Amino acid sequence: MGHVDARLLVSLSGATPRTLHRCADLASELQRRRVPLSILHAARTEDGPVTAWVRTRAAAGDSVLLHGYDHRITPTHRTVQLGRRAEFAALPAHEARLRLIAAKAALDTTGVAVDGFAPPRWLASQGTLQALREHGFTLCADAGSVRDLVTGEVLRARVQEFTSQSHRTETVRCFALVLASARAARRGGLVRLGIDAADLTRPGLRQALLDAVDVAVENRAFGSTYSSLRRAAAA
Repeated sequence: MGHVDARLLVSLSGATPRTLHRCADLASELQRRRVPLSILHAARTEDGPVTAWVRTRAAAGDSVLLHGYDHRITPTHRTVQLGRRAEFAALPAHEARLRLIAAKAALDTTGVAVDGFAPPRWLASQGTLQALREHGFTLCADAGSVRDLVTGEVLRARVQEFTSQSHRTETVRCFALVLASARAARRGGLVRLGIDAADLTRPGLRQALLDAVDVAVENRAFGSTYSSLRRAAAA
């Protein structure tokens, strides 16, 4: 994908009917700042209000990445104990293929088009990467990089989110996110911010994310999406 100058990627995961109004509010706040949203969408999500909102946001220019199939089902391959939400972290290729087949069928049923793949907890095994290529996925975003599955190029940039600092107090976690965003923007390259919809129920975390967006923009990062990285590289 080559060098990318100061791009800001904001991702949202975990949208539910109960948090949907907060997700919509975040999307509106980002839209006012001319920053698009990358929505991490679990394929097993029922075709209800959340899926309808995802389709609407995609039509408005936001990006949608497949975020696994069903986080509730523990993988049968347990080489590493990483918890249920790390659905693709340790899968061999054959099991990853089965889940991707089910995921694509669910996406076809609900009419959601995806631009790439972002595994739960940002962890993807080598078998998962192999299966993604076989099923036509062109991009995988993990914890420390964004991978072009067509060219093999890897863009290194760690995603900054609250959950990775859960042992800290909320004030420190918020400050750390804003500081990391400013530092990454000044360096150039990618500024990757992620938030779970559940975090939007906490006003301090919601405001810290917006502050991190603002400080990145002030440091000349411009809003982008994961899918636009490949489009820019292919142009």
